[in-house]
Amino acid sequence: MAHVIAIAGKGGVGKTTLSGMLIQMMCQTGKRPILAVDADANSNLNEVLGVDVEMTLGEVREQIERAENSAKNPIPASMSKADYAEIMFQRCLNEDDDFDLLVMGRTQGKGCYCFVNGLLQAQMQKLLPNYKYMVVDNEAGMEHISRGILPKVDTIILVSDCSRRGVQAAGRIAELVKECDMNPKTMGLIVNRAPGGVLNQGTMEEIENQGLTLLGVVPHDDQVYEYDCDGKPTVNLPEDSPVRLTLKDIISKLSL
Repeated sequence: MAHVIAIAGKGGVGKTTLSGMLIQMMCQTGKRPILAVDADANSNLNEVLGVDVEMTLGEVREQIERAENSAKNPIPASMSKADYAEIMFQRCLNEDDDFDLLVMGRTQGKGCYCFVNGLLQAQMQKLLPNYKYMVVDNEAGMEHISRGILPKVDTIILVSDCSRRGVQAAGRIAELVKECDMNPKTMGLIVNRAPGGVLNQGTMEEIENQGLTLLGVVPHDDQVYEYDCDGKPTVNLPEDSPVRLTLKDIISKLSL
């Protein structure tokens, strides 16, 4: 069974960037094959990884719904809706050399994401035995944890910026993990975008107050911002990037 790594935290703290860098570095050190999962309706992990996405689970859901309500139903009469959906789901698995990427995506217009969340859960459970590792970039918040969408979790990486609010959000997620009896082998905090790679006393006190294990502190790096503005995959950061060097050290300490 695959080792499942979940990355979680409040919005805007850099979860997706760190998820992409983690996936790339694991591949470089032979920790593969990996199923990368973008579990955020507002998905952009593929941009960090530099991968084109043909189709998302949300788009499959919309396509099937349109087919059922259309006079020109594209589903062959000899094929069940379930079989047609399975063929479409296979198109959602974007294959790269060292990892495959599954993207949740969004539904169109108004409506609940419950159905798409259910599709994501079913596909992860189905695909999990085929991989050595699964890395899940979660949406901002706690829904995927509270609803039990993740099949299991071995390592939870909580991500925060240097703010007390970010650390407090990570603390609430850690508490929910315990309440849901997820029992990960490892759970710890990465503080991202720290000026000079150093935390002030107030942030350190809040980490202690929340009872969180600090895995590492990733320094602020203008190159990450520049790559994003230029549309360059963040995984192409140079080998001597402070972000890359710090993450490499953090990953080496994890039991993966």
